[in-house]
Amino acid sequence: MKQSGFFDVEERLARLSGLGDQLEAFSRTVNFEAFRPDLDTALAYADGSKGGRPPFDPVLMFKILVIQTLNNLSDERTEYLINGCLSCMCFLGLGLSERMPDARTAWLFRERLTQAGAIDHLFDRFDAILRNAGYLPMSGQILDATLVAAPKQRNTNAEKADLRAGRIPEDWQDKPAKLSHKDRHARWTLKFTKAKRQDDGTIPSSDLAIPFFGYKSHVSIDRKFRFIRKWKTMDAAANDGTRLREGLLDKTNTASGVWADTAYRSKANEDFMEKQGFVSKVHRKKPHLKPMPRHIQRSNAGKSVIRSRVEHVFADQKSQTGLFIRTVGITQSTTRIGLANTVYNMRRFLFLERINAAA
Repeated sequence: MKQSGFFDVEERLARLSGLGDQLEAFSRTVNFEAFRPDLDTALAYADGSKGGRPPFDPVLMFKILVIQTLNNLSDERTEYLINGCLSCMCFLGLGLSERMPDARTAWLFRERLTQAGAIDHLFDRFDAILRNAGYLPMSGQILDATLVAAPKQRNTNAEKADLRAGRIPEDWQDKPAKLSHKDRHARWTLKFTKAKRQDDGTIPSSDLAIPFFGYKSHVSIDRKFRFIRKWKTMDAAANDGTRLREGLLDKTNTASGVWADTAYRSKANEDFMEKQGFVSKVHRKKPHLKPMPRHIQRSNAGKSVIRSRVEHVFADQKSQTGLFIRTVGITQSTTRIGLANTVYNMRRFLFLERINAAA
């Protein structure tokens, strides 16, 4: 075996850079130091006067969460990756001989951020970076939601009834270990999908209804740059339309148009948008037991051309970063989805900056 040389690591990193190292692009484009004030406030570490091992740098730990989110990793696989990947070490600013955070440290760091409710501040911090870079919310906004899977729960009918009523099942109260592994906030719902053509060429008359367990990620993106500007996490069974009136609209957008599918069409939402100064571009529903009028079909088709842009956001999150809930409870799930939204905006920022540089 060839003996390692002094410049071997540098040559390997240079080769990775030439192949298109995404983490190197993150380091070059995103100012992670801008997150330090929010991280320091959320973590509230001691000053070290009482001794003990000093904590890892919070910006370094936040970068680890970025790596974890980019690759949809568990804490254990994250520990493995950052110890064996030269690109990750370079991104974190750590050498081969330096101490690396383990899985437990990553878990504790994420839990402290969750308990402090810091994910909203971190998301807003990067949104401010985008605005300072000239990416203002423009041309109106598009609303939609997507289902995010969580580990399925095996509960009895009585336990399900208690959970729906907001109660903790009696058998769980004296079993803290069991309670900690039970997700009391995720819900079952039906996911409808178009029926596929059969082997004989026929298409079933009704669409498919697939049971789904987990949460729902609600987002509002700007039409111009397709950055996520507002977001909210709810259980999978929550009504989509109600979220529109719960802070999902961005009042700083330079245009007043709001695009969304028929789930957001209601008199309450239409009145709310009119009072808030928004112009509804929400799809209209088909009249009950009547054919869809031709002029409404044409109007909805025109709106779909714009509204469909939000589907690209969800496709990116699920195909590129494999968005999935590994934690238990809506508080932890909110942090997971918030990190996914922040990382999506970072990836989108890299893409737009690369396009602008090439122009």
